[in-house]
Amino acid sequence: MIYEGPNLDIPSVDVLTFLFDDPNGRAADDTPLHAEARDPQRYITKAQLRKLTGSFAHFLRTEYGIGANGPNKDVVVPISTGQSALAALLYGVIAAEGIYAPVSHTSPVEDAVRQIKDGPGKVIVCSSDAKDLAIAAAARVGLPERNVLVLTSYPDVTLKSANGEVACDFKQQLPWRKITDPKELKESKICIYYSSGTTGLPKGKQTPFTVLLDKAKVQFRTLAHLPTAHAAALICYFVNPIYEGGVTYWMPTFNFDDFLRYFGELKITTIFSVPPVFLGISKHPAVKDQFSNLVFVTSGAAPMSKELQDAAKKRMKLDGLFAQTWGMTETSASITWSTPLKENTTGSVGRLLPNTQLRLVDEEEKDVPEGQPGEALVKGPTVVQGYHHNPEANKATFTDDGWLRTGDILCMRSGELFVVDRKKEMIKYKAFQVAPAELEGIIASHPAILDAAVIGVPQNHTEVPRAYVVLAPPAKGKISEEDIIDFVKNKVTDYKRLRGGVRLVDAVPRSASGKILRKELREKRKLEDQASKL
Repeated sequence: MIYEGPNLDIPSVDVLTFLFDDPNGRAADDTPLHAEARDPQRYITKAQLRKLTGSFAHFLRTEYGIGANGPNKDVVVPISTGQSALAALLYGVIAAEGIYAPVSHTSPVEDAVRQIKDGPGKVIVCSSDAKDLAIAAAARVGLPERNVLVLTSYPDVTLKSANGEVACDFKQQLPWRKITDPKELKESKICIYYSSGTTGLPKGKQTPFTVLLDKAKVQFRTLAHLPTAHAAALICYFVNPIYEGGVTYWMPTFNFDDFLRYFGELKITTIFSVPPVFLGISKHPAVKDQFSNLVFVTSGAAPMSKELQDAAKKRMKLDGLFAQTWGMTETSASITWSTPLKENTTGSVGRLLPNTQLRLVDEEEKDVPEGQPGEALVKGPTVVQGYHHNPEANKATFTDDGWLRTGDILCMRSGELFVVDRKKEMIKYKAFQVAPAELEGIIASHPAILDAAVIGVPQNHTEVPRAYVVLAPPAKGKISEEDIIDFVKNKVTDYKRLRGGVRLVDAVPRSASGKILRKELREKRKLEDQASKL
C-alpha cells in the first residue's frame, strides 16, 4: 500500500525569494540570523545577509563568470569549517545562478579532487583553516590559485583569492532572478551533495517547526556543530533559521567541551544532532544544566535506540519534544517529522512530511502488510532529481515508475515509522534477520559502555552478530567480554544473541555525521581472523 503525508500547498517560487520575501517568514530585516558562538554579539542580520548575498553573487559573476552562460552549469566548491558567513556564500552562489557543491574539510586530497572533477568545479571557496587542502586540490585539477577564494567571517566578512589578486569589495549587488515557472523550478539545480560515493541534486525544502516555537513562545536559537558539507546543514543551518527568525551560532568544528559550554551560555532552544552526540550527553560527567533552555530536540543521520533516546532525554532534563527524523541525502535530508500536535512513541522517527509518499516492500518489491518491516521506497518534492553524471546509479536507485529505493528497512505502526536498519547491514542468522542497530542500542544502554557497533561474521554456514565495544575508563579491567554477552543475552530473543563474541576497542569508526563505518569493522574482522589462524 502507499502511505501519504498530509497535503500542503508549496509555493511556486525560487528558494531565495521564499526565504527572504515570504510574508510568513518570522525574520525582520534587523533580526540576527548568524553569529560566531565565541562572540555572539557580532551577528549578521537578515538585511545584512541579503546584502552579502548580492555582493557575493556579483563578485562570482563578474570575476569568475559564474552563471554568465545561464543557470545549472557552473559549479562552486566550498571546503569550509563552520562560520557565520557561510549561508551568505550559499545564497550568493544561487543568486549568481551557479551550483553549490560542498566538500568536507576533513576529506583527503584524493576525495576532494574526485568531487571537484565530478562537478567540474570552476571555483573553490575555503575557510582559512582549510586553505592548504583547497590549494592542493586545485593544483591537482588544474585550477589556478586565483580560483581558490578564502572566506572569513570573523571579525569581519571577507572573500578574496588565495594569491591576493582579487577580493570582493562589497560595493555592488547582483539581485537574484525570481523564478515562478513550475517547470523551471523543477528542473533547476542549485546544490550537489555527496553521499556514499555517489552524488545527488537536492531540491525543495523542509517545512520548519514554527508551530512548536510559537506554542512555547521562545526564540529560535540553534548551535551549528555538524559538518557543513552534510545535507543536514543545508536544512538546519541555511534554510530553517532565516524562516524561523532566530540565530544560528557557529562552531568551527565539533568539540564536546565547547559544545556543552556554548549550549549553556547561548541558551540554545532547538537542536538537530546525531546519535554519537546524544550518547555523549547521556554519559558525560560534565553534563549538568546546560540544556535547560531546550524546547525541541531532533536526532537523525543514523538510527537511535529507544534506550538511548530515553537516557539522553532524562540527562538533558528535557520537558519539550525529543524527536527522531529519518531521511538521506537523496531526500534532501529528512522525509519524516514530528510535531507537538501528536504524541510520539519513543524510538519512532515520526510521520511522513507533507506531500510525500512511501511504500514498504519485500525483496521482490511487493508491498508488505502494515506492521511488517520492508524496504522504504519514497516519492516527494524533496527527493532528488537524480545522480550527477551517474546513470548507472540512477537505474539502480530509482524504479521505472519513479520511486526512490532508500535501502532502509522500516516498519509502520499506527501511523508512525520505525527504522529497523539498513537493508545491506541486516545480519542473516539462519532463517532470521537481526538488526545491528537494535543490538547497538541495547549494548550502549549499559552504564559502563560508551559506544558500540555490531556486524555480522560468518560462522557454521550462517551469520552471527559480533559487537565491538568501547568501555568507559573506570570500567576497563572490570567488565569482560562475557559480561557484555550475558547482558545482551538477558535482553533479547535467542537468535539475536552475540554468538560472534565481543571485541573491546578504543573507538568505533564513524563518519563525520555519526554513521558507523561497518566496512572498516569488517576489514578489522578479517585481520582478526587471519591472526587467529597463525
